[in-house]
Amino acid sequence: MTKAPLPSWADTAARRRILDFVARVTHPGGRDYVPPADRVAVFDNDGTLWVEHPLYTQGMFAMDRAKSMAASHPELAATPAYQAMMRQDLPALAACGKQAVVELLLQLHAHATEESFAVEVRTWLAEARHPRFERLYTALAYQPMRELLAYLSANDFRNFIVTAGGIDFVRAFCEEVYGVPRERVIGSSNKTELKLNGRRAEIRKLAELQSFDEYAAKPVNIALHIGRRPIVAFGNSDGDMAMLQYADSGPGRRLVMLLRHDDEEREYAYDRDTHVGRLDVALATAAERGWTVVSMKEDWLKVFKEKAR
Repeated sequence: MTKAPLPSWADTAARRRILDFVARVTHPGGRDYVPPADRVAVFDNDGTLWVEHPLYTQGMFAMDRAKSMAASHPELAATPAYQAMMRQDLPALAACGKQAVVELLLQLHAHATEESFAVEVRTWLAEARHPRFERLYTALAYQPMRELLAYLSANDFRNFIVTAGGIDFVRAFCEEVYGVPRERVIGSSNKTELKLNGRRAEIRKLAELQSFDEYAAKPVNIALHIGRRPIVAFGNSDGDMAMLQYADSGPGRRLVMLLRHDDEEREYAYDRDTHVGRLDVALATAAERGWTVVSMKEDWLKVFKEKAR
C-alpha cells in the first residue's frame, strides 16, 4: 500500500492545494503541465524550514564564536551587535537585525577558507542545543517542510533555498537536513579571494559583505543564479515577500505560500511584533493576491520529527 504524501500535514485546504497543484503541473498533456526543467521551487530557510526564535540559528552560532574570538578582534568591540553577543543579550542582538549579525559573522571569519568554515559550522551544529527545546538545531527542522521538499523532489521539482542567512553556513548542513544539494543554496555572502598556498588554490573569505540576500535581493539573486522564474515559493516573513511576488508574477499556475507562526505551545507565536521573522505587509499581500497562508497550529499535525528513543 502506497503511503499518503505529506503525512505530517493535516487534511486541510493547505495540504489539498499543494497536492492539487503538483498533480496539475506534472500531468502530461494537461492544460497546466510544466516540463521538469521549469519546475523550480524556492524556499526561505529561517522560520520557513527550521526554527528562528529566539534568534536565528546563525546568530546563536555567531554569539558562541564571538566569545571565543574576542581577543583577536578588538576592532569589533564598539559595535552594538558585538556588545550584545558578549553580554549574551538575545533581545538586543535580535533588535540589531539580521544583516548586522551576518556582517559580524563575516568579520569574525575573515580569511577563513571555505573548508575550514564548513568544519567549524558542522562541529558547532553537532553540539549546540536550542535554549528552549534542548535539542540540536538540526533536529528543529520542520518535519512537514522536509516532507514537502521530498514530495516536490519526487515529482521532478528542483528545490532551492533562498535565505538571508550566510550561504556557506547553510551549505554546511543543507544536504543532510533538507536533502537540498549545496549548489542549490542562494544566500548572503561576503567577498572572497583566491589564494595560492603552495600548489593548492584556496578560496578565502574577506571581511566585506558582497550580498545581503533579503527583500528585493532575493528575486534578483534567483534570476542571477537560477535563470528561471520559480513556480513554487514558500516564505514566512516580510523579507520573503519580493521573492513570493516574483514567483507569483509568472505565467501559468503558481503555488505561493506563507507559513504563519501561531503555535506557541509546540513552537512560537509571532507575526507583526517581533524583530525576528516579522510578518506584516506580506500577510496583507497574501490576502490580496490569494496566496496560501499555512497555519502551523491548524495545518500541521506535528512540527518536529520525534526524538530518537
